[in-house]
Amino acid sequence: MDHIPASLTRTPESAQDAVLIQWEMRKYVRINDDFGTVKMIAGIDVGYDLQSNTSKAALVIMDIDRLMPLETVIATDPTPFPYIPGLLSFREAPVIIKALEQVKKKPDMIFIDGQGIAHPRGLGIASHIGILTGYPSIGVAKSVLCGNYKEPGEKKGQSSHLIYKGNKIGTALRSRDNVKPLFISPGHKISHESAVDFVQKCLTRYRLPEPTRIADKLSKFADKNI
Repeated sequence: MDHIPASLTRTPESAQDAVLIQWEMRKYVRINDDFGTVKMIAGIDVGYDLQSNTSKAALVIMDIDRLMPLETVIATDPTPFPYIPGLLSFREAPVIIKALEQVKKKPDMIFIDGQGIAHPRGLGIASHIGILTGYPSIGVAKSVLCGNYKEPGEKKGQSSHLIYKGNKIGTALRSRDNVKPLFISPGHKISHESAVDFVQKCLTRYRLPEPTRIADKLSKFADKNI
């Protein structure tokens, strides 16, 4: 874990408190490459059961060369924070940390379904988790939270910059021919260019990269008996 004040790891008392925590945490985000050889990738996604107010984190460990699941972890917890756009990290972080603590094969990098710095305060879930754990992290989002972009070309691999208030905050990446782009943003300890490169290494014939595609499926609450 990176050295951050304990006050930034607490559960916020209100939405205003959560925003203040985000402004402080963003000071610790680094979007430069700070990692060694990457062999093991973790894909993470979170699902919710609104009836029982339960969150479910699914974590998949994959070898980046073979893209085959080596380990899966499922963690569940009561959802600790209400749904407020821009503050989803406080709903998801505790159960994600719980899943990461259970994994036997420690990842070299994590992909999280959600935003990295492509967030109004520069602190989406991938940045939040990266700071709390010290893992290099990438946000792989299906939609835009903030910013504007030009539609990339229709072919797989074509991309354009996601811009917010004059700054690049991510990349709109066509991950498959003629499908809606993904929005890739650095979370922590990785650059824009490397974030896109690693996502592309994990693409197959689907829109989502394999780590988050599998995690997305496992995070669903189809089985109410978990």
